[in-house]
This record gives sequence, C-alpha cells and structure tokens, in this order.
Amino acid sequence: METSVQTAPSLETKERAYILEMHNISKAFPGVQALDNVELQLKPGSIHALLGENGAGKSTLMKVLFGIYIKDSGVVSLDGMEVSFHSAEQALKNGVSMVHQELNQVRSTRIIDNLWLGRFPVKGPFIDEQKMVEDTKRIFDSLDIRLDPKAKISELSVSSCQMVEIAKAVSYNAKIIVMDEPTSSLTENEVAHLFLILRKLRNSGTAIIYISHKMEEIKQIADEVTIFRDGKYVGTYDAKTITIEDIIRKMVGRNFENWFPPKTNVPSDVLLEVKDFTSTNPRSFKNVSFDILKGEILGIAGLVGSQRTELVESIFGFRSVSTGILVKNGKEIRVRNPREAIENGLALVTEERRATGIFNVADITFNSIISNLKAYVNKFSLLNDKKMRADTAWAIGAMAIKTPSQKTKIKSLSGGNQQKVILGRWLLTQPEILLMDEPTRGIDVGAKYEIYQLMINLAKEGKGIVMVSSEMPELLGITDRIAVMSNGQLAGIVKTADTTQEEIMTLAAKYL
Repeated sequence: METSVQTAPSLETKERAYILEMHNISKAFPGVQALDNVELQLKPGSIHALLGENGAGKSTLMKVLFGIYIKDSGVVSLDGMEVSFHSAEQALKNGVSMVHQELNQVRSTRIIDNLWLGRFPVKGPFIDEQKMVEDTKRIFDSLDIRLDPKAKISELSVSSCQMVEIAKAVSYNAKIIVMDEPTSSLTENEVAHLFLILRKLRNSGTAIIYISHKMEEIKQIADEVTIFRDGKYVGTYDAKTITIEDIIRKMVGRNFENWFPPKTNVPSDVLLEVKDFTSTNPRSFKNVSFDILKGEILGIAGLVGSQRTELVESIFGFRSVSTGILVKNGKEIRVRNPREAIENGLALVTEERRATGIFNVADITFNSIISNLKAYVNKFSLLNDKKMRADTAWAIGAMAIKTPSQKTKIKSLSGGNQQKVILGRWLLTQPEILLMDEPTRGIDVGAKYEIYQLMINLAKEGKGIVMVSSEMPELLGITDRIAVMSNGQLAGIVKTADTTQEEIMTLAAKYL
C-alpha cells in the first residue's frame, strides 16, 4: 500500500484546522470491505476533491457522513466535536448537506415547494408563500442563480435542477456540501456557471467535498485531493501541484499511459442501414441516413440538443418516426418497439443508467436476465433457475463485475459495475448491433478502459457498435468513424483517423 504524503494528526495534538475529520472509518457489507480505516480531513472554505475508481469507497464514506450508513468503527468530528449521524435529517440539522448525482426532486411541483419541503414557513394557520419566495430569491441572488422561484421543476434543465439543489443545501445553512458527480450531465457553459457558484460558496466559508472522475475539472476547481483505492486511504495532496498522471496512478495502483486499448477491430461489410429517419416530433431529428459496418465502432457526436439520444432511441423502437426504414444485412426489418428491436438483433444501453437502465431494488441475476426472459421459460412455463444462474455467472465473469454474489442488489454496486451488468444483460440477448448512449458517463478511468476493450472485442466478433458520446477524446480514441449531428440534422460523417476536434465542432455547429 502506498504511503500518504501527509499523516492524519490526532484530534488531541493539533490545533483545529479542519471543519470535518473522519479517522479510521471502516464499513463492511456482506462479502465486501467497503471502507478499511480511511481518512478524510476537510478545511473550512475549501473545495476538496474525493477521488478513486468506482468501488473505491467514496460514496460509501459520504453516506456514512450523511447518516445513510452507520460506520463499523472510526471517529467523525465536526467542528472539533465527535458526531455520529443516524439519518440524513440529523446531518442536515448539523450543517452537512449532499447534492446527489441522481437528483431526488418532486418534478410536478415548483422550485419553492422543493426548496422548503418539510419546513414550510407559516403565517397563522397558513403557509407563508410570500416568505418562501423572498427567502428563495435571497438565496438565488447570493449564488447568482437566475431562476423564477415559482417555476416548475419539470420545466427546468438538468443544470437548473442542480442549482436548485445547491440552493436547498445553502438554505439549511450548510457548513459542508457534498457534490457527487455534479457535472456529469452539464454543458461547458453550465459547468462554468456551476464553478462560479462553488467559488462563491468557498469564499463565504462553506467547505465542499467534490466527487468527480473528470481530471481536468479537478485541477481547475479543487484545492486539495484525497484519493482512495480498494476501500483504503492512499493520501491527500495539493490539487495544484499533483499531476493528472500521478492522480491516475495512485487511483489505479499502476502507471496508466494509454487511455485507450489498441484498435484491433477491422470493419467490413454493411450491417445496418438507417434510411431517411425523421422523428414524429417536429422539433427533433429529420432526414437522417447512415450505415454501420460489421466490426465497426461508429461514434455519434453533437452538442446538447442535437438529438443524438432521440435518434438512437428511435432506431431501437423506443421513439416513433414519421418516415424512415432500417435495412439489416440487405433486408428491411420492422422495429416499431423495443421488443421487435431485440428480436431483430438490436440492443440499447441507455444514457441514464439509474433511471432507465437498472432495476434498482432487484439483484444482479434479475438485472442480467430481464431482457432475455423468454430464454429461461421451460416447457412447464416455469423459470429455469439453473440456466439463469449459469448465464448470470457468465455475465459476471465476462464483464469482470465486482460483486459478492449474484444475489447482491445492483444498487449497492459502483457505477462502473452497474454499467457492466447492463452490458452483460444485453450480450445475453446475442445482439448483432449494440447502441450505446454515453456508456462511460460517471465511470472512472480504469472502468472506462475495460468498457472500451469490451467494445473492441465485440467489434472483432463482427458486431456493430454505435456510441453516442459527449467526450471528444473518447470519440477520437475508440471509434472508426464519427457521425456528427447538428440541431437534429446529420451534418457529416468523418473517418476518425483523418479528422480533428476542430472539424467535428465545426460540423456540430453547422445548422445552429
């Protein structure tokens, strides 16, 4: 185990320089030691990045802090006083707030209703809506948030919903705000606005724990970096002086010089033709035509709003089209719904893993076999448990999924392992064409590499891979060709080996 560059001083012997100290924190689940005597020390008025591969223990530690999990051992100290929260409510009352990656908001209600839910101000027997609006505006003004307090959550963009959650944390007079993958669904401009707000909070004395897999962001926004590996504490470092290469090496425990596996797939014949696809939604895509070859990884690039997701979901039959046909191996196929898509050898890994990819409360077995359920029904119309276990075991082995058992709830796995379960599920349907929408979003660099290798291996078997991605290095590093969408239209298709980031961005802005 690598030695940390700084040793955590004891509570008794040092002057209090930290608003939060977590010493020797351990937490085990059945079959898994999630945290093994880890450390975290947070200075007031600082942005502290918490880094590590998926499954390293970052989220588990934050759930211990927030009262969602009860630690097995260790000491948590807030403002020099030992604490042990047993609920999120206790944490909030003591100035600890958390903005989760998956925002938990009542989307049918207004901003002010979400902000003050469970603690509405009253005037006599009635809710004081005027005070709610005034207090919300005051917080918004302090954070440079320009939203109508009475706007419905359902009408807001992802970034605006996130701003509401940050404002909610501030409304609790939070001393500490934990942010879990806050930029995973944001554009560059939205990220810049978020960073402006975070700096305002830091300057006001609020301490921020920032969890992200985006190294460039860490270097830009963080003051300090703490790294975990396999549930253990590696060290805490100055964010300005540690290099990205050193961060990755400490995260994965080895040098990580190549971000992408060698490209060994060789595209050949046309596998699928998408001809004249036009959405039934007049504000979506129109007249899109392209093909995908056997053994090819085809990227789909474009800015937010370019209708990339809508296009791949329509190919899978999840959305309807007014015109367009699919031709597979020279023959037209009918895909009016996902069931027909699966029958025709298509599979879709959706963009929002937790919202539309996994069955959160179910175990790995259920999540592995659910898309191919009819394959497990025997002649007595009963499910074949033996075959389900065997196929789940294959998926776990083939995808290198880290899990205690097949019966482990998928919600307890890291994001990267959840994504591998979804990939395993679709491979059990034996697809010929795999549509992947942002397949590495919110996944650490090590897990990304494994998923890239899986994509290349599938392409080598002759399968066609279509990958939507917002990460330019990923598109340039893993694809054979890139189709660029602009405002619902196909702006062009380029060979990856011959293109540049500038050419792709020019095409992405072609129809704006």
